[in-house]
Amino acid sequence: MKIRVSKEFNLEMAHALYGHDGPCKNIHGHSYKLTVCLIGEPIQDENSKSGMVMDFADLKKVVNEKIIDQFDHSLIINENYPFSLPGDEAFNKVHKFKLQPTCENILAEFYKRLSTHSFGPAKLFSMKLRETATSFAEWYASDI
Repeated sequence: MKIRVSKEFNLEMAHALYGHDGPCKNIHGHSYKLTVCLIGEPIQDENSKSGMVMDFADLKKVVNEKIIDQFDHSLIINENYPFSLPGDEAFNKVHKFKLQPTCENILAEFYKRLSTHSFGPAKLFSMKLRETATSFAEWYASDI
């Protein structure tokens, strides 16, 4: 039987949408919520992970390493944004994207970072990035 397991992560990020026709052209921040969902059959052998699709602690370690540690409390801007930042010593977590740093494109970047990881017998099923309480982007493996 296939079971889906999900873990939610919180991160604070700022971004600005270069050339946007509204207030999002200015640097502003969000309290993002990222949900990562795996699908698989629970492990049924005699070990400490028996009954789990994947240990939530193991999933947390992977997502923290590949996403949270790099993007939490960071600024994401389009590489064409026409301003300069103080030296690297002041801002060491600035990410410059080739694409607009929209919720959709940020989620695509997060997917890219997780898609190369092996989750054992489980597979990446879906991801959801909530930018505000009412706005989010989603990715599903079935849509590929």
